[in-house]
Amino acid sequence: MAERTSERADGAASLVGQVSRIARTTTAVGGIAARVAGARLFGSQGQKGVEAAELKAILGGLKGPLMKVAQFAATIPDALPAEYAAELAQLQANAPPMGWNFVRRRMASELGPDWQGRFAEFSHEAAAAASLGQVHRATLADGTRVACKLQYPDMASVVEADLRQLKLAMALYKRMDNAIDQEEIFKELQVRLREELDYRREAAQARLYGLMLADTPSVRIPVPIDPLCTGRLLTMTWLDGRPLLKVLDDDPPQEERNRIATALFKAWYLPLYRYGVIHGDPHPGNYQVRAPDAPDGGDLNLLDFGVIRVFQPHFIGGVIALYEAVRDKDAEKARHAYESWGFKGLTDEQIGVLNQWADFLYEPLLEDRVRAIQSSEDPEYGRKVVEKVHQGLKRTGGVKPPREFVLMDRAAIGLGSVFLRLRAQLNWHRLFHELIEDFTTAGLQARQTTALSDARVPQAA
Repeated sequence: MAERTSERADGAASLVGQVSRIARTTTAVGGIAARVAGARLFGSQGQKGVEAAELKAILGGLKGPLMKVAQFAATIPDALPAEYAAELAQLQANAPPMGWNFVRRRMASELGPDWQGRFAEFSHEAAAAASLGQVHRATLADGTRVACKLQYPDMASVVEADLRQLKLAMALYKRMDNAIDQEEIFKELQVRLREELDYRREAAQARLYGLMLADTPSVRIPVPIDPLCTGRLLTMTWLDGRPLLKVLDDDPPQEERNRIATALFKAWYLPLYRYGVIHGDPHPGNYQVRAPDAPDGGDLNLLDFGVIRVFQPHFIGGVIALYEAVRDKDAEKARHAYESWGFKGLTDEQIGVLNQWADFLYEPLLEDRVRAIQSSEDPEYGRKVVEKVHQGLKRTGGVKPPREFVLMDRAAIGLGSVFLRLRAQLNWHRLFHELIEDFTTAGLQARQTTALSDARVPQAA
């Protein structure tokens, strides 16, 4: 009853908030877009850097998913102009927290008016604030330390308003540049963002990761406290650790860098190749480095399970087949792999262009030796590859990436940048082959079905 009452109260304010939000963002996006379109029409270059900075300032000042969507879009090749992506990539999901009055009301609506009696301690100050909610430290009666993530008010209607604005921006860019058809990309972002609002789903997905990585002691996963979880409240065990970027500021020795990178590789790719599941948000804030003398061990804490993607086994087979095609320089196997991914109607020339992207992603896995994640020392190398692929796709009429492409590409690019910052020196080939050596689609299907059932993960859209 308390939750329904709170929802009605949120609903009463939703129309005004939604209209206000749409007005602010539409004016911003529309004004900037008009200037860009005018520059295109009259052949001038415009001031894209200035326009992108303006858009970043507007989006960064708003709580809610538009900031997160912008971060996602900034990592997807050609979803937005390069100048916009560069600015939006700097957005940090660290909005100012809501005050104690909000926290008291929201906790009462989720757990009832006597909610404070269910905790021995509950911090009035937020330990972290992000785009969809904020986190508070608390302690249960038995001494268990927990993190309580509370969703901001009216996020469901905010998501829909923000998605409309993103669709407008992407549609406008599509008129300017045909290299990438973003229709399926938008559908994927839409589904994942709506799922992220459901904290019961996130609790189940955290359980899923706990099951998948149960035999990987280097990675620690927080445990949901089910009686204290609702659709808008997620309570999980608290994990101690330091942000990765702060650890790197201390210039750790190579051995520690390699240990962290190995744990990261397993945290992302063991679930992918063994279960067909990927963590879709490789933002550096979603993992922490544990102290070497931590009482319960581990090298890395993996956090934030709101954006998780479950793939069909044949898709993972296609990911491995594309690696084999790159290794063997087999154009026909590459065609089959891209079709398994969901690409349709590719010409031989387009496959040749896409193979330049595949060569870049799979290159570290080809050599059975210790090496850096990138062979080139040019810090602009990745950007140059993406630009070359973009120009090739534009020349050949463009492609329509499947929905599955979005989070796979985001994870590969995002993790690759972290491995670069770590300056890790590992045998990536052996790490990869340890995960795929006994791969079969039937085996993956069996493991995936059992894990999803045991973790009680709702069926994906």
